[in-house]
Amino acid sequence: MEPITHFLTGACIGRAGLNRKTAYATLAATLAAEAADIDILWGLRGPVDELQHHRGITHTFIAVPVVAGVVVGAVWLLHRWSESRRKRKLAAMTFRPGEPVPHRLQSKTVHWGWLYASAFIAALSHLLLDWTNNYGLRPFFPFNPRWYAGSFMFIAEPVLWALFLAALILPALFGLADREIGVRRSAFRGRGWAIFALCGMVALWCWRWAEHAQGEAMLLNTQVTSGPVKRVALEPYPVNPYLWHAIVETPGFYQTAEIDTRTGSIDTDPQRDVLFKPTDTPAIEAAKRTHLGQVYLDWGTWAVVRDVGQEPVAGMDPPQLPPNRPWTTIEFTDLRFGYSFRHAAGARSPAALNGWVYIVDNRDDAGQAMGGREQK
Repeated sequence: MEPITHFLTGACIGRAGLNRKTAYATLAATLAAEAADIDILWGLRGPVDELQHHRGITHTFIAVPVVAGVVVGAVWLLHRWSESRRKRKLAAMTFRPGEPVPHRLQSKTVHWGWLYASAFIAALSHLLLDWTNNYGLRPFFPFNPRWYAGSFMFIAEPVLWALFLAALILPALFGLADREIGVRRSAFRGRGWAIFALCGMVALWCWRWAEHAQGEAMLLNTQVTSGPVKRVALEPYPVNPYLWHAIVETPGFYQTAEIDTRTGSIDTDPQRDVLFKPTDTPAIEAAKRTHLGQVYLDWGTWAVVRDVGQEPVAGMDPPQLPPNRPWTTIEFTDLRFGYSFRHAAGARSPAALNGWVYIVDNRDDAGQAMGGREQK
């Protein structure tokens, strides 16, 4: 999932009761819930390296305890700095006999075991959330390089945003109202709301999981294609749990469809929604052997590789060659993200997840790019 959902999930995990066990629980859970995405820094080395390492080692079960430990270490440094600052302020103040220390200057009670547990649970939530969408992750890497994807949640789900934001904001608003009428302030407001939001997320998962299974059954029990079916996939849309983008593979072509599990309709047109499998050429085979090709085919479970001719790529200049030197552009796409594919045969999936390689003389790599960025 995108960072907003991870941060909000971590905040709700902390406020669901762990913040009653130790100070900084909500902070640690919020940071640990998103910490695994530190692997985006690989993007500094180029878009292909980013694709290769995104949802890599930091998104594995063996990394969870490490991620939790790093977050707790960061909170420890913050706590040391906060305590030092608090003591300096106390030393500069003069108190009358029996006068209590102001609440804001009282030492925070930190139970480091509970703090680590908070960060550990939140770090696990990152893996679970990322598994639910169709990008997937490799939780057993490096022992098992297989990608796993639930494919029942869209990568950005406004329903979850609304649920979590309500759980985090409404208690504060109710607190303001309580103070207006003189109600005693609760030290840990919002626990019930946070638990409700987390349970709501699980309920939404179950609902979408059931609709995904129903859509897949509809697809398998309906004669959608003119050829034997090798495999099928259903990709989620945001907000609407009944609407799915379906992909069907046959020996000779791919066909897409839009499925509505509420109405039981399957919308597909063999003249519009069919993509014949490209014929392998020496240039395509050369592109598959490049760094981009190997990384993309490892990740792209529905990858399609096509020779699109001498088509310049955004963010990368075409090869500067003599007229007698042939070159071509090889495009890598993944049909899982081709939600607009049905509108026109051959339409392309989002550019951010497309890859391109310039091949010269049907064998030489002359440049690689993804999403408008060139791999240097």
